[in-house]
Amino acid sequence: QVHLVESGGGSVQAGGSLRLSCTGPAAYISGRVCMAWFRQAPGMEHEKGIAGIYSQIGTTYYADSVKGRFTISQDSAKNLMYLQMNSLKPEDTAMYTCAADYAPCQNDTWSFASSYHFWGQGTQVTVSS
Repeated sequence: QVHLVESGGGSVQAGGSLRLSCTGPAAYISGRVCMAWFRQAPGMEHEKGIAGIYSQIGTTYYADSVKGRFTISQDSAKNLMYLQMNSLKPEDTAMYTCAADYAPCQNDTWSFASSYHFWGQGTQVTVSS
């Protein structure tokens, strides 16, 4: 059962930018909800979370691989979560999926897929060199 819906994926050249969006019922996007973006490259296992945000207070978390290039944010009034991706690299090519759960984000668990119960189906991002 799909709870969240992603959009904004596409094909760009290295160095370019994309902004992904994730929307769903308000209960999954705002309040005491931890939300995150995951990605899975072709032929690879699901990577750990690359960016997370605790909706209630806006605390953000990033994987080292995207820190300084990607920015996670939210617009609770519109039930939207965003992932602004700048300085994209070919190795960023993957299916990007958003996830959420009714719990505060924790420093040591926010990046694990098992921390989330609600998922989208993903949006493809392809970065060419």
